Amino acid sequence: MTQQYPSALLEKAINEMSKLPGIGRKTALRLVLFLLKQEVEDVDKLAHALSLVRHDIKYCQTCHNISDTDVCGICSDRRRDHHTICVVENIQDVMAIENTQQYNGLYHVLGGVISPMDGVGPNDLEIDSLIKRVESEDINEVIMALSSTMEGDTTNFYISRKLTPLDVKQTVIARGISVGDELEYTDEVTLGRSILNRTIIGER
Repeated sequence: MTQQYPSALLEKAINEMSKLPGIGRKTALRLVLFLLKQEVEDVDKLAHALSLVRHDIKYCQTCHNISDTDVCGICSDRRRDHHTICVVENIQDVMAIENTQQYNGLYHVLGGVISPMDGVGPNDLEIDSLIKRVESEDINEVIMALSSTMEGDTTNFYISRKLTPLDVKQTVIARGISVGDELEYTDEVTLGRSILNRTIIGER
């Protein structure tokens, strides 16, 4: 039996809120009722901030990280090591590695990993743009920092094959991270040590 709400507007808000990942209808109801108790100005600020995120945030033209400008602050920072690229699956991984304060190079966000079961192939990811960066920029090392899953290892292998003719040093973060772990959920100390203790691909 479909739950009846006392207000069509309330139901509409719950329907939209429950589309968020991890938010069921009961949680959506609690959140909407919480917002109803807040000052109108505070709710308007939240709605405006969410609208700005969707309309105004860009993706860096170089590394595909989120940015307020066409080129993100990391790529445009001259103090960083512009000869090293750390390849990650998603934006959350950039944040996780930055929080370790153990890495000072650049990034390249793939936007996922190769996963035939999910219909994700190499052409669906930012792999070609990575190869072009290595070809056109003065890159000495590419660090593979993907999750230690079957999909992550498959993506590592595919990119490694693509990079081999370019004569660039290829390394992978140390396996201090348990097999199957997602990078973004790894604690900062373990992740930082994995970056520092990275090994050359083929020497593990």
